[in-house]
Amino acid sequence: METVVQGENAALNIQASRPVLAILTIEDDIQLFRGNRSNFADLIMTGREHGFIVYVLAVRDLKLRRKQLDGFGYEEKTDTWVLGKFPFPDFIYNRIPLREDELQPGVRQKIISCLKDPRVTLFNPSFFNKWSLFKWLRQSPTTRPYIPSTRRMLTREGLGKMMVKHRFLYLKPVSGKAGKGIMAIQVRPEKTLPYRLKIQADRKSITYNCGTISSLWTRIKKESSGERYIAQQGIRLASYNDRSFDLRALVQKNQLGEWEISGIGARVAGSASITTHVPRGGSIDDPEKLLSSAFGEEEAHKLLVKIRRTALIIARQIERGARHKLAEMSMDLGVDQQGSVWFFEANAKPMKFDEPDIRKRSLERIFQYSQYVLKSKKKRPVRTGD
Repeated sequence: METVVQGENAALNIQASRPVLAILTIEDDIQLFRGNRSNFADLIMTGREHGFIVYVLAVRDLKLRRKQLDGFGYEEKTDTWVLGKFPFPDFIYNRIPLREDELQPGVRQKIISCLKDPRVTLFNPSFFNKWSLFKWLRQSPTTRPYIPSTRRMLTREGLGKMMVKHRFLYLKPVSGKAGKGIMAIQVRPEKTLPYRLKIQADRKSITYNCGTISSLWTRIKKESSGERYIAQQGIRLASYNDRSFDLRALVQKNQLGEWEISGIGARVAGSASITTHVPRGGSIDDPEKLLSSAFGEEEAHKLLVKIRRTALIIARQIERGARHKLAEMSMDLGVDQQGSVWFFEANAKPMKFDEPDIRKRSLERIFQYSQYVLKSKKKRPVRTGD
């Protein structure tokens, strides 16, 4: 059972020469800090193996003018979180778990201050916005071909125009996460009620059949609860046993400061789900197996090479668009029934990958890249006055 203890010497045996990484999260009155505790514990233990001091830091305790900060260390033997004093970090790894927490004015101000502070490197300043992602990727002729037709869902007329071009659409919340709030529209002109709307619930989907665009729009507005949405061309994905699947690529900076694929996993849609997300009923599988089943072994190998190359190209363009140095991202990619590769989404704060080899690599890369950043800083010439 997890407990929290207080201790003045929580950061015992700290050597000033060791690099320091703070895992940034939000404070919580009940559980002291929010976020995935097992992930934080894994990061702390991996950091130790790489010679780092790692601790959990609440936004409230991030004071940029202090040399020491209050934070939480982790004791593996007793599975306890220890409150104590820690050195000011060289790196701040943003793992604030909820978008609404990150958007609080006080939190945003702290993040902006970190970006301006030359002493600290902030990994991944904020969640991505879906609309911004597609805007950035459309700006480059290299990434544009991988983007499904996407537009803001602002008016009934705009949605109607899109349905003329595409008989199958996805509606996605701009600030969505893990498939929450996704809807799908199918236009079937031969039916009495030609507009079929599927809404993703927890592990199943709810279907409404509408006779007019007006009634469809009314239902969509009711279900969207005032959230901003994008409408996106639906892609007929390759399938395995009649269930569509997509791919999750984890892309991280490596020990040379370059983007590299840490791993690719596959997610198969649940029987009653319109998405492949595991919390919505999807399941994990092997990408090569699924692609071989759909396209044959030789073509599957070629596709995996193309998918890896595409993920790296997209990561570089997202970083250019964001105008901040990024350390990692995960992205959802799909292969349609004709073998074309498509980009659907990227996440600035990747969730844990369940595949053990990807998981291990994902933790190590954080510290390998941090070491690279430290070496780069030391090589920079020191500017002196006249």
